[in-house]
Amino acid sequence: MGITVSEKLSGEPMASTATMRERFAGQLVIDETLRHQAGATPRTPVQRFFGSSPLAEEARSWYLGAVGEIAVGGILERLPEGWATRHALPVGTKDTDIDHLVVGPGGVFTINTKHHADKGIWVAGRTLLVDGQRQPYIPAATGEAGKVAKLLGSRLPHPIAVHPLLVFVDPKRITVKERPERVRVLNSHEVRRWLREQPAVLSADAVAEVLAVVDDPASWRATDAGDHVAARSQFAALHAEVRAARRRRRLWGFAGMAGIVALLVGLWALLPTLLPLILGALAG
Repeated sequence: MGITVSEKLSGEPMASTATMRERFAGQLVIDETLRHQAGATPRTPVQRFFGSSPLAEEARSWYLGAVGEIAVGGILERLPEGWATRHALPVGTKDTDIDHLVVGPGGVFTINTKHHADKGIWVAGRTLLVDGQRQPYIPAATGEAGKVAKLLGSRLPHPIAVHPLLVFVDPKRITVKERPERVRVLNSHEVRRWLREQPAVLSADAVAEVLAVVDDPASWRATDAGDHVAARSQFAALHAEVRAARRRRRLWGFAGMAGIVALLVGLWALLPTLLPLILGALAG
């Protein structure tokens, strides 16, 4: 996937959000993760030993969302010169944002990131299923693009088309039976190449005009400044704990499998001795 989540979190965080360009990938969902995680019961030494997850149940979905947005943000930052990416742009209610907004020669794109690792994605028009469960992702992505198009239209002398993308992080597979009318559904591994392959429709001046609107905080919902340097640091520590717990669970899983194999091998070795006894007991 290119830049890893850990690498992104270990980078020097922005100390200011004076303009929207300084907002970082996953900013809103990181804040929500930490808010829900604040009430988590500390793990006991035994739970730590066996690799119990440190995540509070109510923080889990926010955490996965943050990991997905950070990963996709790292991919988008590797777009070539002439492209620009903004992250976590606050719109609508308190807990909603545009995950990523990409502006470049190929146009303006809103990106809604979904982290459904090892899940099957099935798409037919406006219908989208994740492992058979219907999700409202298509209309949500369409709505986000509409909000940005309306914003740009109110601040620029000419309308700007905004194209919605729905990007899944590490899905098992994506099956598109019928392509949605407006939304393009992509795997995170292919989104950068797909953007680069789009035909040029915006000049460098047009890109600069769009970014001037996007970078103005007055264009978006006001947010609490908060201490985002501390938030990134706290999330990085939590992410490291989650990964360490996952590794420990895997080790215990391997140990359990090895124990079962050893038991079976031992029984097989004893079979010549045990079989006559078993047959004799059955016959008697």
